[in-house]
Amino acid sequence: MDYNDELMRYQDDAEDRYDDYHDVEDMYDAYEDEEDDFENGLEGMEDDYDAYDDEYEDEDEYMDYEEDLYDDYTRTSIQKIDPNDRTLTITVKNTTDTAQEAVIFGGNQEVAQPDGVTVEVEESSHKEVREESKANPFKIAGMKYSVSSPLQFDNVLKITKRTASGSNNIQVYQPRNATSPQNFTQSLIDDDNFEMNVTGQDSLRLVINAETTAVFTFTIKARANMGNLLHGRNVAELSRVPRTTGLPQIDLLRRRRPTALGLRPRRTVRRRPARRGRPARSRFVGRRRVNSRRYPTTSWLRRRRR
Repeated sequence: MDYNDELMRYQDDAEDRYDDYHDVEDMYDAYEDEEDDFENGLEGMEDDYDAYDDEYEDEDEYMDYEEDLYDDYTRTSIQKIDPNDRTLTITVKNTTDTAQEAVIFGGNQEVAQPDGVTVEVEESSHKEVREESKANPFKIAGMKYSVSSPLQFDNVLKITKRTASGSNNIQVYQPRNATSPQNFTQSLIDDDNFEMNVTGQDSLRLVINAETTAVFTFTIKARANMGNLLHGRNVAELSRVPRTTGLPQIDLLRRRRPTALGLRPRRTVRRRPARRGRPARSRFVGRRRVNSRRYPTTSWLRRRRR
C-alpha cells in the first residue's frame, strides 16, 4: 500500500466517524440563522452586554503610592520621629593632667565619673538621658566625633553591655577607621556606619587624654516611646529622614521628594485591564442544549454541510 492509498484510508475513516452526526448537523444548520426561541432571562440586555468590553477599554487613573510602604504592613503603624528631636550632643572634658576613663550612658550602673572628668548633654542632662534609656531604649545610627587634640582618636571606644546577672559583653570601636586623608579637619570624624543600642544595660566607655575635650554628636534612628500606649499607638518610633552629613552634595542626593502638609505628590498611572472573551452562545437542539463551540468548524465540515 503506497502513501496515497494510506492517506485515503484515513480520510474515509474520518468521514465515517462524522456520518453519525448528520442528523444533529442538519438540525444545527436549521437553527444557524434563526434566533433562540427560549427564554434565558437576559432579554433586553444585549446592548448592556455589548458595551461590556467598551467599558473596560477606558483608561483608568490610579493614585500611585510609594512601593516601600507596602513592603511591610507594620510600616503604617510605626510612629515617626521628629527630625529636630533625634540628636544627642555629649561633651566629655578632662581637666586633669592624667588620662581618665569616662562612661557615657549606663543607666543601670550609674557609674560616677572620675575626678576632673565631666560628661554633659547639651540638649538635657546626662542623668536624664540615663533615666530615659531605661524605659525608652533607642538606637544610634551615625556619629560625629570631634576632639581638641587628634591624638584622642588613638583611644578606642568600648561598647559595653552589662546585665544584672553578671554577664559583660564588650565590643571595641576604633575611631581611626573613620579617618581619611581627604578630611581637611583632622580633629573631626564622621562615621555613618556607627551603630549602638542604648538601654539601661549599655554604656560607652573611653579613655580621655589629659586636658582634652571630646564632643560626640549621635543621631537617633529608632526608639521606643512607652507614652504612645496612652494614645493607643505603636510604641516603636522610626526616623525616616536621612542623617545630615554636612556635605551639601550628599545631603541633596539623599533628600527625598518634598511633601506638603504630609501628602506625597500624586502621580497618574494608566492601566488597561485585560479584555475578557465572550462566553459561547448555547442553542437548543431538540430538548437538550448544544454549545456552538462543541463541534469543530473546519473547512472540511463546511464543505460537507453544503
